[in-house]
Amino acid sequence: MININYKSKKLAIVTVMVALDTILSSIFRIEGMAPMSSVMNIIAGVILGPVYAVVMAFITGIIRMFIFGIPPLALTGAIFGAFSAGFLYRYGGNIYWSMFGEFLGTGIVGSVISVPVMILFTGQHHELYWLVYTPRFIGATVIGSIIAYFILVNFMKIRLFRQIQNIFAR
Repeated sequence: MININYKSKKLAIVTVMVALDTILSSIFRIEGMAPMSSVMNIIAGVILGPVYAVVMAFITGIIRMFIFGIPPLALTGAIFGAFSAGFLYRYGGNIYWSMFGEFLGTGIVGSVISVPVMILFTGQHHELYWLVYTPRFIGATVIGSIIAYFILVNFMKIRLFRQIQNIFAR
């Protein structure tokens, strides 16, 4: 019985995170950059851990692709960042590790993987893809990391936030 309760809570929390990520990353955009996606990846990494953060990023990416017409970059950028943010937060135990994970996962790995994905998606091969995606992804992760830091510093003071974290630590 307790197991079902925790599964229901996890599902509800991940659903809320997907909704927030979908809306916020679509509204607060800089052309070619989605810093709010980085904010949500870092928050998800801290709250949900790597596995559920990837689930959140994947579902959000699919929704953004189908509803808002975002190219597959919605997946390549977010999934690696969400995993790295959650994994490094678990490894290092503080927000800085999660921010660094988002930088590595989205800013570096996600941008590099986006090049062949976009070549397949568009059918065009441009050498400039390398110069387009990496600076934008890194810029979005830096902006998103700064915003996430201030949000999480304040969230960590809230008892309910720590309780939600404990649900995913089990």
